[in-house]
Amino acid sequence: MDEGTATAGPGSNLSDKERDAIAVMPYEEARDRLIQAVQALEAGGLNLDQSMRQWELGEALAKRAQSLLDEVHAKLDAAQAEQESSAEMAGTQSNLD
Repeated sequence: MDEGTATAGPGSNLSDKERDAIAVMPYEEARDRLIQAVQALEAGGLNLDQSMRQWELGEALAKRAQSLLDEVHAKLDAAQAEQESSAEMAGTQSNLD
């Protein structure tokens, strides 16, 4: 099998190489490629295999983008919690010890 047809699992239309590339893709690239996949599906004219490939590509890209957003959200939550904790301690004797 060539890299375009090697599958990552039963019925998969994406190669391991494609999945690996998506797994390290920055948010903006994943978002832009997701938009392209959706536009290809909306435009129509694809056969069933092409449509399934675009769908699977879109799913993988959406999952990657969401995981990156979740990471940022967790970092923001942690920073906010740390800031709130620091604010509670400000001006108290315990932070001077």
